[in-house]
Amino acid sequence: MQREIVTTADGSKTIHLPELNEQYHSKHGAINEAKHVFIETGLHHVLGKDTYDPLKILEIGFGTGLNAFITFLEAEIINQMIDYVGVEAYPVKYDEALLMKYPEILSVKEKEGIFDTMHISKWEQKEAVSSTFTLTKRKQLFAEINDNDCFNLIYFDAFGARVQPELWTVDIFKKMYTALRSNGVLVTYSAKGSVRRAMQEVGFVVERLPGPPGKREMLRATKKE
Repeated sequence: MQREIVTTADGSKTIHLPELNEQYHSKHGAINEAKHVFIETGLHHVLGKDTYDPLKILEIGFGTGLNAFITFLEAEIINQMIDYVGVEAYPVKYDEALLMKYPEILSVKEKEGIFDTMHISKWEQKEAVSSTFTLTKRKQLFAEINDNDCFNLIYFDAFGARVQPELWTVDIFKKMYTALRSNGVLVTYSAKGSVRRAMQEVGFVVERLPGPPGKREMLRATKKE
């Protein structure tokens, strides 16, 4: 499938798939979206509820590695141990990831080696990226996920329901619910009614929250047990 590198509204880059008319991140700003949805509304929210050693995060859609990289940067700032698992069925090529230039755009060029490590590390193996961050990349279809009571936080960053509705179903969210620990949280950029109802059907308590630039709302779901 053809891929194009495009620049989003905040100056950061993403990958556009013309055949699907879909991109890996919001055209209104890849970095702004990632920070708002996953760091501010997800990571900070969960850290405000409890202490974790480590905090265990599952990312649905590792993609370009942007969410993992900004989470690593945040972990360094707050000195929080994070055990990060990124699931991706169709990995982005290393040379494509480098074209994103995220360390440069985020003004952390000295961390380029970390971003490189995230992409060259072997799949299915835990990698100590730093003293506060471990990364495991799993090449896996989302429908094959069978984790049980493992994670405190899920970044749900799959392609949109318009192009891949099968990733936003009751069956998938049941897997997410099972993968979370009690009081675990899932955050996503989506605010579709069908997505919210699927989450609620499997037992999540769902909040509508202000969305990132270009989106009015997003969803945060909590496993209350």
